[in-house]
Amino acid sequence: MIAPTDMTLDELRMALADALPAHAAFDGWGGVAIAGAAAELDVPADRAALCFPKGAVDMIDAWFESIDRAMAAKLAALDLPSMKIRDRIRAALLARLDEATRHPDALRRALAILARPMHVARAGKLAWRAADGMWRAIGDASVDAAWYSKRATLTALYVATMTAWMDDDSEGFADTRAFLDRRIDDVMKIEKLKARLKPDPDRHFSPARFLGRLRYRIEG
Repeated sequence: MIAPTDMTLDELRMALADALPAHAAFDGWGGVAIAGAAAELDVPADRAALCFPKGAVDMIDAWFESIDRAMAAKLAALDLPSMKIRDRIRAALLARLDEATRHPDALRRALAILARPMHVARAGKLAWRAADGMWRAIGDASVDAAWYSKRATLTALYVATMTAWMDDDSEGFADTRAFLDRRIDDVMKIEKLKARLKPDPDRHFSPARFLGRLRYRIEG
């Protein structure tokens, strides 16, 4: 294992990411939290600060990336191929939620920062990255337009779930889990309805087919 003092800034960034939320929960996402995390790794605070040139949003970004990695590791231990797609999506969302809410105060502070107007674009990118990570972790290999629609749907579902979590004071965030189950059910119903309403190519009007049939009748 590389000693923290010998790490590149990218390596140090990820090492600090795991330590940051415990400090940010009490000291906020700023220099004090960086100094606390740096002290844990026995690296100079000024070097640690170089890993987060944009301050709080870079710190949160690094933490969320570490959450994505932990989530992927959890999902890799499951027998995903034997699970229905609904159950895989639920497992991914719950795995990420469980990792993020290990530090609820740090998470609330982080979401409050990302909700500021100047950080909305960055927040959107982080939510999209989370959705992409979840789909990849459960084995999605789509490359067509479905790649975008799946991630857009899961991004909306994830953001809605986190919004519900912000006001959840139930034991073990039971209300958030119930909310998630309802939203997944809603999404699955919509997808089934879309499948039913999808035009049948054999019944869709085709000018070429129409002219071919017309020609057949005329010549017949």
